[in-house]
Amino acid sequence: MPIRHSIIHQIDKKPDGTPAVLYVSGTELTESQATENLLRDLNVAYNAKTSKAWGFFHAQSGGFPFSGWLQTYIEGGDFIEFSHTAVEHLQKLMEESNLSVGGHVLLAHYQQGLTDYLIVALLQNSEGVTVNADLSVTPSKHLDFSNISLAARINISEWRSKPKSRQYISYLKGAKGRKATDYFRDFIGCQEGVDGPGETRTLLKAFSDFVTAEDMHEDSAREKTQTLVSYSMAQAKIGEPITLDELSELIDEDRPKAFYDFIRNKDYGLSPEIPADKRTLNQFRRFTGRAEGLSISFEQHLLGSKIEFDQEAGTLTVRGLPTQLTNQLKRASN
Repeated sequence: MPIRHSIIHQIDKKPDGTPAVLYVSGTELTESQATENLLRDLNVAYNAKTSKAWGFFHAQSGGFPFSGWLQTYIEGGDFIEFSHTAVEHLQKLMEESNLSVGGHVLLAHYQQGLTDYLIVALLQNSEGVTVNADLSVTPSKHLDFSNISLAARINISEWRSKPKSRQYISYLKGAKGRKATDYFRDFIGCQEGVDGPGETRTLLKAFSDFVTAEDMHEDSAREKTQTLVSYSMAQAKIGEPITLDELSELIDEDRPKAFYDFIRNKDYGLSPEIPADKRTLNQFRRFTGRAEGLSISFEQHLLGSKIEFDQEAGTLTVRGLPTQLTNQLKRASN
């Protein structure tokens, strides 16, 4: 993960209405193992967060100037100057949000594979203890990645090469109703462009329809479900989207376009690349069982909607039977 530029500033701000104090750094972080570890740990923590949204820049304006500053930097501007301008703007927005708390502001431009990213995060310190060489202990502080709540990652390569994309920015979403975090999204100048959870649910619905249409055997359906979930979770872990054609190849190596063509022909409205929503994927699980000539298999998301489970009676109530099964039952009852 080559790091092109990285820097840390500090905004000292208490949630009591007192003015924020900005401490800017005049030098970038040096290339070192510590800097690499810092960025790696931040990305791991960021990718693990489930409450993300995906979007794109507002049109550049006085209210949303960040994209213009970033463009000037990318086109040959000075990184330190860019970071100073950005953090001063963040300080201003932070002061307007009385509930906000300061911290260390990290800006890092790095490359992963062939893709350039800029990550911006507000980091807090955590108190700890360190053991000295003489085996005594002293208090110490370290950056707390586990509680990161304000961060955004911009796919610079996609932004520059696909200006009509609506998902080249990902950012952490605060809990519902938490206005204290809205200023950070406004600082980036981002608007939500893709409903990650909704897109993931639609993909899973398309997969369930595909399994039904193909009349797959239970074992095959279970194997392909595991393939879908494993691939999607792996993409989420590294912060990359689900690519439909790549997923289609994994689901059926003998017919690599089958699932992709099924989605296109049925017009589910899915983009070629979908941001993987981990929370939705975690809820997708296939329940299966077989005994004495009875075979049952269904996805977890159907439980409580099309399928009701009565634990005391040990029964399942199924609504909306597949047409093929209904026709067979009708013929058998005549």
